[in-house]
Amino acid sequence: QLTEFGGGLVQQGGSLRLSCTATDGRFDGFWMAWFRQRPGKAREFVAAASWSGAATRYADSLEGRFTISRDNNKNMGYLQMNNLQPEDTAVYYCAAAASVQVMNSPSEYRIWGQGTQVTVSS
Repeated sequence: QLTEFGGGLVQQGGSLRLSCTATDGRFDGFWMAWFRQRPGKAREFVAAASWSGAATRYADSLEGRFTISRDNNKNMGYLQMNNLQPEDTAVYYCAAAASVQVMNSPSEYRIWGQGTQVTVSS
C-alpha cells in the first residue's frame, strides 16, 4: 500500500511537491510512477522512474514543469510540480510495480495509493 501526501490548493504559477511512501514495506526495488485523474477525464500518466531513479519518463506535455525523484534510503518518492496551471487540477496517484514494460501504462502498476487532491486556482 502506498500513501501520497502534499496535495492542496495553490495559485496559478505556484509549486507543490507531492510525496509517496510505502506504508507496509519498502519499494526501493520497484518502479515508481505518478498518474493523475482530472475531473471528468480518464487516469493519465504523469511521470515514472526506475527503481534506482536513473531512468525517468514524463508525459510530453508536462516535461520541464514536473520532476520525479526518489530517495530509497527514506523509502520516499516525490513529484515536484512547478508553474502549476488550472488544468493541472486533479487527483494525483502514486503507483509501483516490480517490473514495467510500458512505463506510461496504468495497467503495468499493481500497487496504488489512495490519491491526493491538487487544486490550482486561477
